[in-house]
Amino acid sequence: MPELPEVETIRAGLAPFLTNAHIKKLTLNRKNLRFDFPESFVENLEGTTIVNVGRRAKYLLFELSSGQTLLSHLGMTGNFRFFNPPSPGAFEKHDHVIFELEAAKHAQDPLPAPFLVYSDPRRFGFMDLFDDPEACSFLKGLGPEPLGNELTSSLLAERFAKRRGPIKTVLLDQRVLAGLGNIYVCEALFRSGIHPATSAASLVQDDDKKKDPRLEDLRRHIRNVLEEALIAGGSTLNDYKNVQGDAGYFQHRFAVYGREGDPCQAKGCDGEIERFVQSGRSTFFCPHCQAV
Repeated sequence: MPELPEVETIRAGLAPFLTNAHIKKLTLNRKNLRFDFPESFVENLEGTTIVNVGRRAKYLLFELSSGQTLLSHLGMTGNFRFFNPPSPGAFEKHDHVIFELEAAKHAQDPLPAPFLVYSDPRRFGFMDLFDDPEACSFLKGLGPEPLGNELTSSLLAERFAKRRGPIKTVLLDQRVLAGLGNIYVCEALFRSGIHPATSAASLVQDDDKKKDPRLEDLRRHIRNVLEEALIAGGSTLNDYKNVQGDAGYFQHRFAVYGREGDPCQAKGCDGEIERFVQSGRSTFFCPHCQAV
């Protein structure tokens, strides 16, 4: 599933071309993705102009001239691409949503092609349309962005103070931090030397909320691993591609994720990467570098 670096890479690839582009026509090739499309979805989008392309957590947000915002979640296999069909109807099997666009007058970045296509083989992605972000059920209760200024060791201490569960599971809770996913949490915990089963609350002393020094390491490594992944264009494990159709390459820099049975790459460590399941998700770690 695309995580924050992959979604941000796609946003950055779309924004220069879509900002101030006009939606001439919208075609839906099915009535739903994971969920049904909102009522009057086509009618509300056709004729509007995209005024901004943003992101919140793992959601793409297309702000429209109508005042509404189109929300898109990529699920596991969703992707956007610009396309100029060689002949009418020459779209692919899993092209479910097709935007016919018109570039803004005097656009600095002309459209690469007249169609923006959303494709999703497994259809775990979805789209929604809302007027007020405060009333959008998908955005309600999301925690701070891990790349924003709000991410401090004090914030982590506050969020962890009453959470007795494993730190890996707590970090995947989007109410704690928004946008973190399995890959980058595994990598950040490895860099911080924190075992994934460690109780989040154990890093905070109840008497005065005194912080364990590992919290500052964790804050730094969360930010660093995300920034490095962004530079690398994200991670491609199966289906992820950016808007240009290129794969990311941060997967070549994984220290633990997906490396069960491989030797640990940390200097001076003769351990072997292990895997276990937490809340239905695979966790990868080094038992030597991340002792309990």
